[in-house]
Amino acid sequence: MTKTPISRFPVPEIADLPEDLRERFLAVQEKAGFVPNVFLTLSHRPDECRAFFAYHDALMEKKEGLTKAEREMIVVATSNANQCQYCVVAHGAILRVRAKDPLIADQVAVNYRKADITARQKAMLDFAMKVCDRAYEVGEEDIATLTGHGFSEEDIWDIGAITAFFGMSNRLANLTSMKPNPEFYSMGR
Repeated sequence: MTKTPISRFPVPEIADLPEDLRERFLAVQEKAGFVPNVFLTLSHRPDECRAFFAYHDALMEKKEGLTKAEREMIVVATSNANQCQYCVVAHGAILRVRAKDPLIADQVAVNYRKADITARQKAMLDFAMKVCDRAYEVGEEDIATLTGHGFSEEDIWDIGAITAFFGMSNRLANLTSMKPNPEFYSMGR
């Protein structure tokens, strides 16, 4: 069986990367047991790779506001809408781990409206999907709905920013034909 490349663009060897990226990738490999293909694929352009992960970390590693599982729910639901196999699989795995629920990622990816989530989380994903598909329609009533579910102004910004950032990520993953690591499929199950 022929191994499918992880990207349609050249992927540098970890040993050939700038030191800061090499150290980051090896630290991820030490923690996870593998280097996610998104790191390897985006390392094709080191400056953009650094910027991508800086913004990713600023959005996804916050301690306050949305939970880490809620942040991943946004990624999984909107990545499905954008038909991004890589992000649905990879962030689905992270969602299962962060939510400590082996079923949640599949439910959210297929149809979050029928998933075993709270009304608050459903409102969050309704808003994320509106930003994903029809951001030009976002209005004060959307903000009021979220505020009514207890979301702060900062939470609302995060929902929109995560959706927008992963819209870009989904498009890059599709452009590069990025393949999910096999390890993601069994994580958190």
